[in-house]
Amino acid sequence: MRPVRLVPLLAAVLVAFTGAIPAQTVPTTRLVAHAGGFSLDGKPLQILSGEMHYPRIPREYWRDRFRKARAMGLNTISTYVFWNFHESSPGQFDFSGQKDIAAFIRTADEEGLHVIVRPGPYVCAEWDLGGYPAWLLADPDLVLRSTDVRFTRHAERWLMRLGRELALLLSRPDGPIIAVQVENEYGSFDKDKAYLAWQRDTLVSAGFGRALLYTADGDVQLPNGTLPDLPAVVNFGTGGAENAFKRLAAFRPDGPMMTGEYWAGWFDHWGRRHNTTNIDRQGRELAWMLERGYSINLYMFHGGTTFGFMNGANIDNNRYFSQTSSYDYDAALNESGRLTLKYYTFRDIIGRHLGRPLPAIPASPAPIAIPAFTLTGVAPVWSLIGRGTTVDRPRSMESFGQGYGYILYRTKIQSAFKGDLVIRAVRDYAQIYVNGALAGAIDRRLDEDRRAVEIPAGARLDILVENSGRVNFNKPIREERKGITQAVLIGDREVTGWTVFTLPMAEAPQPVATRQPFTAAGVYRGTFELGITGDTFLDTRTWPKGTVWINGDHLGRFWNIGPQQTLYVPGPWLRPGRNEVIVFSLSPPDRPSMAGLTSAIFANW
Repeated sequence: MRPVRLVPLLAAVLVAFTGAIPAQTVPTTRLVAHAGGFSLDGKPLQILSGEMHYPRIPREYWRDRFRKARAMGLNTISTYVFWNFHESSPGQFDFSGQKDIAAFIRTADEEGLHVIVRPGPYVCAEWDLGGYPAWLLADPDLVLRSTDVRFTRHAERWLMRLGRELALLLSRPDGPIIAVQVENEYGSFDKDKAYLAWQRDTLVSAGFGRALLYTADGDVQLPNGTLPDLPAVVNFGTGGAENAFKRLAAFRPDGPMMTGEYWAGWFDHWGRRHNTTNIDRQGRELAWMLERGYSINLYMFHGGTTFGFMNGANIDNNRYFSQTSSYDYDAALNESGRLTLKYYTFRDIIGRHLGRPLPAIPASPAPIAIPAFTLTGVAPVWSLIGRGTTVDRPRSMESFGQGYGYILYRTKIQSAFKGDLVIRAVRDYAQIYVNGALAGAIDRRLDEDRRAVEIPAGARLDILVENSGRVNFNKPIREERKGITQAVLIGDREVTGWTVFTLPMAEAPQPVATRQPFTAAGVYRGTFELGITGDTFLDTRTWPKGTVWINGDHLGRFWNIGPQQTLYVPGPWLRPGRNEVIVFSLSPPDRPSMAGLTSAIFANW
């Protein structure tokens, strides 16, 4: 039996026997929920919210996006808080620069917007491991998203630290944070009320109870994901409004009517079509909700970009699919924060509903083009490896203290072999090298676990594995360790005796250059000159699979299977004069060049 905390357990017992939890756990708040809606400071408030995520928007653009939200008629911004973005190693917190969540909220306040905070610690969000730090997976006995004390002690430390970061904003009598979500669509995961009670109690202890606490779930999952003392809101996509609100009204007849997420778009997976949605249908549904006085949160108002290695993944019909770096989401503001037809459609509907003029729309400077420039092969992957660790059997990257990037497993094969090399289990994309020559690849996305190889006696066998992004939804999150997680077999014989090299690439790789051409995975470098800076989209169509840094900032991933074919480059990340691009590519490109385009490219096959 897994241990649980006593306080949540007692709270769950109270729920079971009395149907209620002591009211003193939730303080009086500015925002009050009542039958049908909300009031703020005693005055009715219809929440018109849009979701934006501070890590997905360059800090220099936060204010611009807030102003565009106000100009569309929104009065509130909602954001998740991403635990793994702030605590990359246990007990080491970072709230500086791009990670300054308090500054994000203050800026929204300055622009006249209320804020809904969704601190998780599980957030989903198409974000690696749903926001949980990868280092939690180093403990094979820890059970994520449960009352296991091996998990809750870390989660409590995180929420208490986040509470201190936002304490001044939460304690202000007129503070911008009006609501805080408890957990996140928990009804889609489980129905453990003791866990939910622990979550609520911890948020209260951390100071978040100064705002209205609430839960959010799909309509069918409401009984599983809610607590009787907290308001509940409902999440759904296009076409789901009428049925979802009927279920919510039947489940909580005395509660507010709000959609915590109205999916006004959708995200992309590598190897699948680029998602777009029906604007006219969404417009009619938005008008239907507003006319009835329902509160809304558009997910997403502006998606932005999942920079670096932080994209998540899904298991769909038992198949793994990782998400693209672009989080354009077919949102009202596109990936680069520019207005779409959906923006104008929603603005017209909201403006008519409010019956008053909306603020002027801020201008969006035109993106810039960058002429094609050449990148030169710098060094193969072998030049990046440092001192390895000797192990008998392959282990996950988390067991070596590594969260993201790539990992290389090396051994020597004594006897000649021809047949299937089997890897159990690849997480997520592996290249097999024999004496430095590529012998094949294994792709988890295709449900592959073997490749026919021919290995001479005494050969060096290298297996380079890419972490393509951890699953962010449902029970698979508990097992999302990366690398080679079980064993390697040649025929029916397990291969033992390995040296493992971690390649986290937390920063752009800077190997010593070689003049020798290479065909293995490796690093490429190029430069271009600019007179003026601006947003652009780096064309990656001639490159196979890898990741890109520009002036040291990690843009994200590329893969020629699409649908994403460009990488968004924020203007503030460029500089007048020389700019440097570094690429880690798993194979040589068709043409070793790139260019900056004035718009994104999504290929639908």
